Amino acid sequence: MDSAITGTAAGVPFTALPPSGGGPAPLLVTWHMLDAPRSDAAFAAALPMNGLPVWRVHLGMPMCGARMVDGSMDAGLELVREDVLMSYLEPFVRQATEEFPAALASLRAQLPLDEGPIGVLGGSLGGAVALRVLADTGIPVFAGAVVNAAIRMRSVVDLFPGDYPYDPASEQAVDGLDFVARADAIAARAPLLVVSGELDHPGLRADASDLVEALGKRSELLSIPGLAHPLAEEPGIEPAPQLPVAREVEAGLVGWFRRHLAGARQVQPSK
Repeated sequence: MDSAITGTAAGVPFTALPPSGGGPAPLLVTWHMLDAPRSDAAFAAALPMNGLPVWRVHLGMPMCGARMVDGSMDAGLELVREDVLMSYLEPFVRQATEEFPAALASLRAQLPLDEGPIGVLGGSLGGAVALRVLADTGIPVFAGAVVNAAIRMRSVVDLFPGDYPYDPASEQAVDGLDFVARADAIAARAPLLVVSGELDHPGLRADASDLVEALGKRSELLSIPGLAHPLAEEPGIEPAPQLPVAREVEAGLVGWFRRHLAGARQVQPSK
C-alpha cells in the first residue's frame, strides 16, 4: 500500500487509498472487523479494491489499531468479560456510528472527494456500523455492502460462551441492532450486497439470508466458498498479504460498487 494516506478525521484514524491517478472521486468508506483484519490498515490490505475509481477510506473502530490501549487489544477483551453486549458490542457500534458524521466532514476537508453520495462497507461488527448508517442517518449513500456481518446482534452474543443474562435494557439494545427487523428503512436508502462466507458461523449465515429476503429486489446475497469468518490471518492488526479467499470477496465488492457508481457521480457544485 505504497500510495496509502494515513491520518485522523475528527479523532478517527483512517487509511485512505486514492483512485488511480488521484484527484477528485467518489468516496467508499469502510469499517473493519474485530476479528482479523482488526484495524483500518489491515482491512485496507485485505480488501484494497484497487479496481474501483473511488477513494477507499478505511476507518478505525473504537479501541482498535491506532486507538488500542497500551498497544494491545487487552482492554477490549476486558470489556468482553465485563459485559459482552452492553460494554463491548453495543457501545462500539454506537460510538463508530455517532462519530461518523464529523469524521466524514473532516475527510471531505482533507481529501479531494466528490460531493455526491458515498458507498459504505462493513465487515463483521463493522457491518453493523454500515447498517446503522443506512438505517439511522440521512447521509446520502449510493450503495452499501457487508461481509460476514453482525446483522442480528443477538446472533453475535450467542457466539460467546454462556447464556447472556438479558434484562429490559439489554433487550432494547439488542433489538435495536436487529437489521432484519429494520430492512424497510435500509431498503429505502440504498442497494445492499450481503457477502456471506460458506464457512461462517451458521447463525450469521442464516441472518444474511434473512436480510436479503427482507430487503427484496434492492439486495443480493453473495456466498463465498471456503470463507470462514475472518478475512485475514491472525494477528490481523498490521497489513498482511491478501488471502485468495479475500480476493474472491474483493472481486464481488468491486463489481457491485462499480455497477452502482453512477449514482455517486452527481454534477459538482461550483466552488
